Amino acid sequence: MTISAEQAKAAFPDEVVTKAVTRVIPVPGLSKPVALITIDNGFDHTRPSTFGPQSLVSLNAAVDEALAASPAAIAVTGKPFVFAVGADLSGVEQLSSPELARQIAQTGHDVFRRFTESSIPTFAFVNGAVMGGGLELALSCHYRTLVSNAAAIAFPEVFLGLFPGWGGTQLLPNLIGADAAVTVIIENALNQNKMLKPAEAAGLGIVDVVFDSADYLEQSLAWLVKVVNGEVSVPRKEIDRGEGWDAALARGRAFVEAKTHGASPGATKALELLELARGNDLDAGYAAETDGLASLLMTDELRSGLYSFNLVQKRARKPAGAPDKSLARPVTKVGIVGAGLMASQLALLFVRQLKVPVVMTDIDQARVDKGVGYVHGEIDKLLGKKRLSPDAANRLKALVSGSLDKAAFSDADFVIEAVFEELSVKQQVFAEVEEHVSAECVLATNTSSLSITEMAAKLSHPERIVGFHFFNPVAVLPLLEIVRGDQTDDATLATAFSVSKQLKKSSVLVKDAPAFVVNRLLTRFLGEVIRAVDEGTPFEVADKALDPLGLPMSPLILLQLVGPAVALHVAETMHQAFPDRFGVSENMKRFVAAGKTAVYTWDATGKPQVDPEVAALWQPGTSPLTAEELRTRAEDALAQEIRLMLDEGVVAEAQDIDLCLILGAGWPFWLGGITPYLDRAGVSERVTGRRFLAQGVASVPA
Repeated sequence: MTISAEQAKAAFPDEVVTKAVTRVIPVPGLSKPVALITIDNGFDHTRPSTFGPQSLVSLNAAVDEALAASPAAIAVTGKPFVFAVGADLSGVEQLSSPELARQIAQTGHDVFRRFTESSIPTFAFVNGAVMGGGLELALSCHYRTLVSNAAAIAFPEVFLGLFPGWGGTQLLPNLIGADAAVTVIIENALNQNKMLKPAEAAGLGIVDVVFDSADYLEQSLAWLVKVVNGEVSVPRKEIDRGEGWDAALARGRAFVEAKTHGASPGATKALELLELARGNDLDAGYAAETDGLASLLMTDELRSGLYSFNLVQKRARKPAGAPDKSLARPVTKVGIVGAGLMASQLALLFVRQLKVPVVMTDIDQARVDKGVGYVHGEIDKLLGKKRLSPDAANRLKALVSGSLDKAAFSDADFVIEAVFEELSVKQQVFAEVEEHVSAECVLATNTSSLSITEMAAKLSHPERIVGFHFFNPVAVLPLLEIVRGDQTDDATLATAFSVSKQLKKSSVLVKDAPAFVVNRLLTRFLGEVIRAVDEGTPFEVADKALDPLGLPMSPLILLQLVGPAVALHVAETMHQAFPDRFGVSENMKRFVAAGKTAVYTWDATGKPQVDPEVAALWQPGTSPLTAEELRTRAEDALAQEIRLMLDEGVVAEAQDIDLCLILGAGWPFWLGGITPYLDRAGVSERVTGRRFLAQGVASVPA
């Protein structure tokens, strides 16, 4: 079943081949040499090595060469800073043959298993980033060393809607136990693809020893000599295959249900394979992985996951419609109008990433002091966690100051407001700021729904106003909606994109339209849920109706996170713009007026219950929907709104809407944001008459 060189080239003709080169080297202390295989795709660390069919053929040939030398040991390592980061996903999108998918899945097993079943000791010298198939190659070896500065260690497959399919689900639990394997393969992946640090990988037993980077290869070879000569014994954990394994799988199932509601086939399959691994039968386990991969590679869900990956890795780095970066002006000082929580989070982000003076203003000294104090306190926390040195912490704190006088912005290049979400208030703020700043200073607004054009209408220089919409929590969510008003010029826009990049955010260019992208869609979506409750649908039914989509949180939990008052304000803004599609719930008005912040209360066991006070003030109708009826209505509303947004030119393409939902609302990769799901569920064509994406984009080619 192993793929031939000709078949490999035909399967992925554009593959960036990771070549495996064998060197037979003498090593002091051994009577025989060591066969050292180096895997390298020919690029620097910014393009990590991956395994496509041709790469696997090359590795297979390198193993042949290594075995022919009759060495004392075989070791495999990577290029500088990178071991390998997994399968080459770019070619998977072109796969249209189930037979070829199976052959590639089988080839990975056949080649990696040669390291496992070798009668000669095999070692993985993991000299840098290692993920997915790269980690599976390392696990396939008998022993593993790891460099102390490895930047990324993970199994990200479940995050993408896949599962570790070249031995990972079988080898890892049998090395470190089922509970730790559930953490690494499932929990970390579904927690925004959390990476392991080298010390954590060693503590779990994934690697045997960690060495510093300065002489990593030399230390690894010296350790290899001791292992081969019997001077070092490498202990292995005793694996609990009974109650401990049962408990681990139960924890995994509960976690997957809470995170995906069964919507991710990759997570579900990973659990099945972890159960199978209990028997430690590689023949059965690898056959099941191959079957699972061959099937999953030909699903639209997996193609949606790869589509999402490409959006985040490629499109987000080259935002559609962004002006030439050479037009951007340097930013040497930042002003922030406001000193509340949002403004303080922004101040912390700007000072940490730009390392320029940041000055905050507000209406009284107490607020200013509180805002500056918050930033200083957060810097002290980073110092306490040793994420900053004392000198770096002191420098950052010295850069943050407060003032009651907006004249403090006189030498600022970029001023952002984070004040009350009221158009007249923001207009007044910018009018006051404009009196003090240069004509080139960019004036940015963090508004979540208001018109940038109207905000700029009365200014002397409306061309330098831009929307710069962050998502909460600012430090976590990577999206920035950069909004161009009618008069915003290219230099302002280019500066905004430049600042966004310096802040390590991903940006999407958005037209000045009510609530932009994320809030417009979430408000439409949430509005359908609230309307159903108003009509008489029980809270619990309405809240679980969207579970089959596998969203990161249910609608009523989202309402609590956003804040009912904020959600109501955005709904009112949208109602003014589009009264036929966006309603304003009288029940929501009462809910907010009563000061309620959540629909649920939680009992001592953590189980949610509808707050009796909320139930008492809500006045429902007598026309309840079933969960399926509400889901259909919500999906139809999303499809309609997205088509209207694309027709209005709010963003360049449907891909930008998906990118916004992935990065700004945490919608899952396997959903593809939303448009691939709407396409494959038939919603797009039913509601709008056509798909959002061509067949073969985020779906299996026809």
